[in-house]
Amino acid sequence: MNKLEGHLGQAIQAVFQQLFDHSIELSQLQFQSTRKEFDGDLTLVVFPLLKWSKKSPEQTAQLIGNALKESEELVADFNVVKGFLNLTISQAYWLNFFKTEIAKPRFGFAEANSKSKVMIEYASPNTNKPLHLGHLRNIFLGHALAELLKANGHEVYKVQIINDRGIHICKSMLAWQKFGNGETPQSSGLKGDHLVGKYYVAFDQAYKKEQADLIADGKTEEEAKKEASILLEAQEMLRKWEQGDAKVTALWRQMNQWVYNGFDKTYQTIGTSFDKLYYESDTFLIGKEKSLQHESSDFLYRKEDGSLWANLSNEKLDDKLLLRADGTSVYMTQDIGTAIIREEEFNCQEYFYVVGNEQDYHFKVLAIILEKMGYAWAKGIQHISYGMVDLPSGKMKSREGTVVDADELMEEMKYTAKEIAEELGKIDGINAEEQEQLFETIGLGALKYFILKVDPKKRMLFDPQESVDFNGHTGPFIQYAYARIQSILRKAGKPDNSAFNNDLVLTDWDLTLLKRLHGFPELIDEAASQKSPALVANYVFELVKDFNSFYQNTPPILKEDNQALKNFRLSIAENVGNVIQRSMSLLGINVPNQM
Repeated sequence: MNKLEGHLGQAIQAVFQQLFDHSIELSQLQFQSTRKEFDGDLTLVVFPLLKWSKKSPEQTAQLIGNALKESEELVADFNVVKGFLNLTISQAYWLNFFKTEIAKPRFGFAEANSKSKVMIEYASPNTNKPLHLGHLRNIFLGHALAELLKANGHEVYKVQIINDRGIHICKSMLAWQKFGNGETPQSSGLKGDHLVGKYYVAFDQAYKKEQADLIADGKTEEEAKKEASILLEAQEMLRKWEQGDAKVTALWRQMNQWVYNGFDKTYQTIGTSFDKLYYESDTFLIGKEKSLQHESSDFLYRKEDGSLWANLSNEKLDDKLLLRADGTSVYMTQDIGTAIIREEEFNCQEYFYVVGNEQDYHFKVLAIILEKMGYAWAKGIQHISYGMVDLPSGKMKSREGTVVDADELMEEMKYTAKEIAEELGKIDGINAEEQEQLFETIGLGALKYFILKVDPKKRMLFDPQESVDFNGHTGPFIQYAYARIQSILRKAGKPDNSAFNNDLVLTDWDLTLLKRLHGFPELIDEAASQKSPALVANYVFELVKDFNSFYQNTPPILKEDNQALKNFRLSIAENVGNVIQRSMSLLGINVPNQM
């Protein structure tokens, strides 16, 4: 129950006692936003109160409405639709809220670190290829969720697990040995992650050629896949790595560092960072050790080949492999080790894993196994599942080199923003250096907003051209509104949020904006609760639409003769700008002062 509902609830408690001689609890009152086709701001659902009023829904609502209008300044008017009492809140309430609440430095945000400690894992790439569009949805979502939970009062730690070991890493390493001729990021001019990804693709091309040759010699497709010499070499390289072979380990360190340097540049462009990095090459050993420590538990068992499994029959799930017959670990083993290390180091109440929905089952099983091992904190594990990103051309495949590279996409978005801005004439009077910064702000903002406005659970189609439309449901549309507000304030000067009184006659456009701003704190609370930055993205879009209607349907602010009204409307504009900036910041999006 928000503040407004709390005030109304207390008033309804008082009139209900007078009308029906019965005391009701606040928890027994049901409020909802008034439907758009009816007058009113807040609706009381009367049906739960009929057992005490002993009257029809309409009579009960009418009596409560009359009593509130007579005794409570908060209620300006009401209407009854069946068992629903639609209440119109007084102008005085909205103005008082505006004067006392909205100017607070953290309006909409909870007190910093006033709630539980949480951890968010996101990004978590492999070190055999550069980041792509699919990674971008993960990173944007993880970063926005971290900012949203901070705004909601949580102490937040951002981490990632870097998948720096395994056969896929060895494939890039082997291809570089065979075909690289000593090529480095310095000699080639390529970012390190792009260089390593180039050899991952080269491996796949050579592997497919060998398969084709073997099939031509009479092998079956399955035999060809298993017997191709380049794959056997990669598997041998992996065995040497696991045995600590000095040459293989040195190459592994060198190529991984190239990738880390490339990732760092991409993260810098995106505008995200991490409090701690974990590496699978470290954590899989701990996961293996912890699994062996619990081997005597009644839910773990060995198969005849010596592999270690978790029995999940009580949960009606398939048993889960923890260690292979040769003693090597699997992804689950690594995640067990990582989870235990994090709890020992940070002791958080909740652990959020931002990972695609193809891993729903994996994280369900991870939490169950950790609980069976006796770790009560595993109840706090939550999988923030999200759908894949498609393009008009279809799915992406890393090994075939058909992915949409993250760096190239961000650069392309910047170029698209430049083309559109120049065509619309929105950069007149901005110097060349500022233009470049503006194009990056618009392009990256368009990309982030287009992805984050979609509910995370939904699969989505990304359309680069549509995302940069200055008049659509886009980031640039919102950024332009913010820039317009800053232009007005530069010309008029800073308004005084308290230098107006309750005698002002407000239009519907004024009130619509006040009500939208009033809902911002509740929106932040709901978005954090639902783990959905999309709610913030869609709220700020509606706020901008309301502001544009206000701007178009009221006299020009700068020409307003009534100084009190002029100051009030400048103050509305300033605070709309503040909430736009805060909302977009939660999404990891910058807003320009000029556009």
